[in-house]
Amino acid sequence: MEFNGSPLGATPAHPRSTSNGFLPAISTVGSGNKNHLPSYPLSQSCKLPRVPSAYYKPATIEPTLAPYSKTPQESTSSKGVPLISSRTTLFPRYTTDDWHKSNQTNYKESKACRQSAELLRLDTSRLIQDKNRQTKKTQEESSKTLQVRINDMKFWKTELYRELDEMVKETNALTGEIRELERALAKTEAPLQVAEQCLLHRDKRLGIDLVHDDVEKQLLTEVHVIRSCQERMRQRLDMANDQLRSNRMAQHELEKDLADKQVAHRIDERCHQLKNTSEGINFYRGVERIDATISLPESWAKFTDGNILRSQKERAASAKMRDNIRGLLAVTANEMMCQFNEVNVAFSNRIAETADATDRIQTHLTKTLQEIFQMKMYIEAIRKCIRDKMAPFKVAQTRLDERTWRPNVELCRDNAQLRLVKEVYEIDETVHTLQHRLRDAEDTLQKLAHLKSTLEHDLAAKANTLFIDQEKCMGMRKTFPQTVRKIGYV
Repeated sequence: MEFNGSPLGATPAHPRSTSNGFLPAISTVGSGNKNHLPSYPLSQSCKLPRVPSAYYKPATIEPTLAPYSKTPQESTSSKGVPLISSRTTLFPRYTTDDWHKSNQTNYKESKACRQSAELLRLDTSRLIQDKNRQTKKTQEESSKTLQVRINDMKFWKTELYRELDEMVKETNALTGEIRELERALAKTEAPLQVAEQCLLHRDKRLGIDLVHDDVEKQLLTEVHVIRSCQERMRQRLDMANDQLRSNRMAQHELEKDLADKQVAHRIDERCHQLKNTSEGINFYRGVERIDATISLPESWAKFTDGNILRSQKERAASAKMRDNIRGLLAVTANEMMCQFNEVNVAFSNRIAETADATDRIQTHLTKTLQEIFQMKMYIEAIRKCIRDKMAPFKVAQTRLDERTWRPNVELCRDNAQLRLVKEVYEIDETVHTLQHRLRDAEDTLQKLAHLKSTLEHDLAAKANTLFIDQEKCMGMRKTFPQTVRKIGYV
């Protein structure tokens, strides 16, 4: 509003609004300025700084107006006659005392605020220095603790490496002994089969030759000795496999413990090397309240020590098992060798010959194999001929397909069209003929293969007849001593 008698265009100063003690609302900023303000999204941990209540505050002094009285001119204007009075007719809004009082108040508040700020700065500076020293000391202590932990881990890793190497060597040695035992057990099958085969062959003797002589008795004794040795080998093999499983279980525990320690060692090394300027450091809210530990230093060391002790115990048992295996191999080899010599002495007087039929069957088998080879070459030639017909067949059909795209009256059934159609039929008939011949050749090949199988079976039968002969039995037993010697001395 304007006071009567004031100059035109003069507006009185309005006091600032005291309804809000903070910065003016954002809505009061001009729209032109809003367009130039960048908008950045604030994270959850990023907040605007708190605005103190004493940031700035409008003056709260109530203005005191000097009394004034209406002039005759104002009385006249109240009657509806507009009059313009001079500027000297309006008294000031504040008195001089009000002005001095306001200044003194501002001085006192400024001094008090500055003193409070200075005290706060000094106290904050001391607090910052104390906290920096405390934080640095705490970080150094944590680094030292991590270093001690790393040293402990290196010690146990060294112990685990040493024991794991010893266990691997012992496991490999036991595995080698088990393989030798398995080979020895497998090699006893050949002498056993020879002895049983000899008994079966001797059962095919005719007439008075079917006697229960000394050879028959020694063969039965040999079968019993070999089976007894096999049984003892199987029992020792089962025990050795159980020991090998125990070794591998202990080795697995060592490897697992070592792998866990390697991972933990890498993590602790990485944690020990982290600094305030390192990359990759970040906030993890609430991680200090999570306790994921499952062991204590005492139980941690006891666990690894227990794995090492268990491995040492299994290594000692494994070494004893290897000694037992070597002793068993020597004993069984000696028993079978002695019985083998007894049987050979009884077999020394039996001789016969039956090789003519075997030679004739071998000749026919050779010719059959040669014919099979020729037939395979013939079949391959037919297949190649069929494959060679595919390219002309494609060319003829492609030509026919291309000629179907001739426009309008150009689709003429001319000689070229007729010759192409005839060519397709001729090639197709040729392929069918070759395929029929290929099937005949394959059937013939199958017959030859069947004949080959028949001849081979007949040859095996004749070979079995040779084994019935006692000279062939002796010939079959000539390889027996080498096999027995290898059992105990490989």
